[in-house]
Amino acid sequence: MTNRDVSAWLAKSPSSSDLQLYVCGIPFNLNSERLASKSAKVSALLKENPHEGLSYFFRDIPSNAETFELVGRFCHGYELQMSTENVIPLACVAHYLGMTESHSSDNLLKKALTFFGQEVLNNWNETIKALRGAENIIFQQALHIGLIDACCESIIAMAQVDPHLLGAPVRPNARRRLFDLDWQSEDLATLSLTLYQPIVHSMKQRGVPSEFLAASICQYAKRWIFPSTHHENGNMSVYERKAVREVIEAVEKLLPNDRGLLPCTFLFEMIRYAIAFEASSDGFEMRIGKQLEEATVKDLLIPSQGYAKEELYDIECLRRILKNYYSNYSSSQISGLFTVAELVEEFLAEVASDIDLKMGTFLSIADMSISASLGTQRNSDGLYRAIDIYLDKHRYLSEVEKEEVCRVLDVHQMSPEACDHASKNERLPLRVVVQVLFVAQLQLRDTITKEEDEAMVSCGEEQVMNEIESMNNKVIELEREYHMMRKEIEHSCSLKRGGKISLWREMKRKFGCITTIHDCNCHQVKKKKKKKVHPRYAK
Repeated sequence: MTNRDVSAWLAKSPSSSDLQLYVCGIPFNLNSERLASKSAKVSALLKENPHEGLSYFFRDIPSNAETFELVGRFCHGYELQMSTENVIPLACVAHYLGMTESHSSDNLLKKALTFFGQEVLNNWNETIKALRGAENIIFQQALHIGLIDACCESIIAMAQVDPHLLGAPVRPNARRRLFDLDWQSEDLATLSLTLYQPIVHSMKQRGVPSEFLAASICQYAKRWIFPSTHHENGNMSVYERKAVREVIEAVEKLLPNDRGLLPCTFLFEMIRYAIAFEASSDGFEMRIGKQLEEATVKDLLIPSQGYAKEELYDIECLRRILKNYYSNYSSSQISGLFTVAELVEEFLAEVASDIDLKMGTFLSIADMSISASLGTQRNSDGLYRAIDIYLDKHRYLSEVEKEEVCRVLDVHQMSPEACDHASKNERLPLRVVVQVLFVAQLQLRDTITKEEDEAMVSCGEEQVMNEIESMNNKVIELEREYHMMRKEIEHSCSLKRGGKISLWREMKRKFGCITTIHDCNCHQVKKKKKKKVHPRYAK
């Protein structure tokens, strides 16, 4: 009812008014005798203060203008229009004014409570609608006289019998019952946090299935948190940000602890909002750690926050999530270990293209990738791909810095295809290329040996000799590239270091003297060099 409607009805008051009340700033001129006949409080005040205005005594009346309009109509004999939305407000005003049966028969409080019990409490939709009608200035009064608790108890009891009322599980399972509904269930998530939180908490304690609770909580987050995307523009007030932060933290506490009730994508989204609104994200990180193998690379791209952010993505958050994953890992989840290792590799390749990604951060993620691959017997191809992307996007790096980036790469675990690519990769430092050529030589020799053994069994002698000759030609070509690279490195080192030990010798020392490899020519390094003669004295 609008203010114009209220004023129009007041102008048609059937008798002279001697009692004026203000409700939400709107004046009500009511017949004091009619009001006193229904209200024990008004009657008592009029007896004690017959010649004084009573507006002061009703300054805290728990009502809005529309509800008090209905009360006035009732006192003046008009038909009462009661509904689910106004029954709790009417009951609160009737209780405040003492409109009970002991004062007057068939009074307003009895009518409101009868309607409340018969038409509201036994119906899910009507109970939620009635609760929404109490989420204003009458809330404390409704709580005081027990109407809020009655609604909450009714909702909890109905959810215990039919948990589908909370919504369909995000991930249906065998325990879910199927219902053929011909009506639209009112969403519990439309309630304020003040009401929603204690209701769901009680449901958890009373054994309502976790998958249905998770479905309702997910919907609640999507309604009250996800629309807050304009926070990036800084348009939210301090109060609004505080309200969203409270909802984020409440959602995390309400979520059941069962693994896999909600998809990783939802949990990662909650982390993003938690970081943006400065709420705690620990709980969401722990939940993700239990099901990280379900995540995607896009999920891991958590933006850094704050004006002083130096990196595009929050690497420390990923580190904590991985720590939680391994702390929850069991030997029965070996397939998940492979998946997570591949996930971290893909993440590293994704962030490697960030021009602002510092070398130290890249190496930190690379170390995480290596740790994730431990025990999986995975090759280093994914790590090599990420390094190649990083070097391509950060071409300003010096040779020394490039070597530092490549320190995490184990060339011995690269596939033949990756070695072939790396041997021709101009972005790699020479030291790494030489190491790759050496590994490729070893791989080729192993292949030759294996194929010779197989050929001796299945082929004729002439064909075997042809295959051996072909493979030997490949080895010779590879060794030629290998030794050319070695000479380039030795020459480069001699220019930079003078009489210091060459880079090649240092590499040889690092990997051990490789004299057991046939035709490797490592031993030639030990040969005594001819003494150089100045051209002036040459014959």
